[in-house]
Amino acid sequence: MSELHSSGRTRRVVITGMGAFTPIGHSTDQFWSALLEGRSGTGPITHFDAEGFDTQIAAEVKGFEPRDYLGAKEARRADRFIQLAIAAARAAIASAELLIDDTNRERVGVVIGSALGGIGTAERELNILATRGPQRVSPFFIPMFLADMASGYVAIELGAQGPNLATLSACASAAHAIGESAEMIRRGAADIILAGGSEAAVTPGSVAGFNALHALSTHNDEAGTASRPFDATRDGFVVGEGAAILVLESLEHALARGAHVLAELTGYGVSADAFHITQPTPDGSGAMKAMKLAIASAGLQAGDIDYINAHGTSTAFNDRIESLAIRATFESSKIPPVSSIKSLTGHLLGAAGAVEAVACVATLQHQIVPPTWHLHVVDPECDLDYVANAPRPLAVQHVLSNSLGFGGHNVSLIFSGWED
Repeated sequence: MSELHSSGRTRRVVITGMGAFTPIGHSTDQFWSALLEGRSGTGPITHFDAEGFDTQIAAEVKGFEPRDYLGAKEARRADRFIQLAIAAARAAIASAELLIDDTNRERVGVVIGSALGGIGTAERELNILATRGPQRVSPFFIPMFLADMASGYVAIELGAQGPNLATLSACASAAHAIGESAEMIRRGAADIILAGGSEAAVTPGSVAGFNALHALSTHNDEAGTASRPFDATRDGFVVGEGAAILVLESLEHALARGAHVLAELTGYGVSADAFHITQPTPDGSGAMKAMKLAIASAGLQAGDIDYINAHGTSTAFNDRIESLAIRATFESSKIPPVSSIKSLTGHLLGAAGAVEAVACVATLQHQIVPPTWHLHVVDPECDLDYVANAPRPLAVQHVLSNSLGFGGHNVSLIFSGWED
């Protein structure tokens, strides 16, 4: 990108650390290994009794102990989406070897997106209100429920006093958080921003609501393979939970402190379908516009993109229309390989874009494209190279990642390789 800092100097934005707590791993290394080995995070729901629900499967973060990352009292006062965000943020700053202290805390920001925020807390407390009365509602109900509290809590825990906000754009929330954080760094509002997303929406209300939309898979007897992006037998997405945080830093600042640069965030494109509350535009024009804007903002041509990390939800509309949008974006260029990691992670809703950003950076580091698992009967209307069922070694310099949300939100990010 070529935007200028207020001093007139170009400010480039790099990634210097990452942390992830996902259904397929509690660290970025575990997460990446599972992506290559095909270890699915989907199984029977354990967070609540799902008997009687059309969908009885989800991608849960197993074995997560919040008291390992914040005190017992604070853990009780924080919704699970906040707890996961704090854990991912601590892992990210450790990865970046970043010390936040009085010398830099006013220049360190936090931007964390979430689609449903503390929906688990909301369901519980509203049930208490209905069954036991208003006097029994917790005084922590509102602070636990608000979607901005992941970024607020992380800032409190780490002492980061720079820009602090939440992005709420459904399944594009985390991608918006990353892109807007980069823009803040470019204009000089911060030197470092912890950006990403967190979601903990494996709850009765969430599952019932998505079931009412006929959006979730009901392959309950085939839990491990229920998420099948681009497959003709797909019947909906698998709801997942988790968090991922990236440490975004101005290149100048990163080099000055001797940080190890993992990748560069070079492109960011956004658009709105302005069409329907849940369905994308039938011609894919909204997603296509976001991709083209991201490519242009990175100073690239379509032919420079080596791999596309698709939104790829495993729903009938998304997979078909996203494929159409990709074809239109690359109409005069060779279409690069495409894959969806949601085949293993499920759909982490507002956190999806951040978890997939971690996968994109790992792709650049390892020069291996993670595949779309469980793709055996390709939908005839999904006719791209989806890297089915096996990792693919590939020379990769520029990766494009899509995130598309209810409400018509479209975000495309471009991550580029870095050599010291």
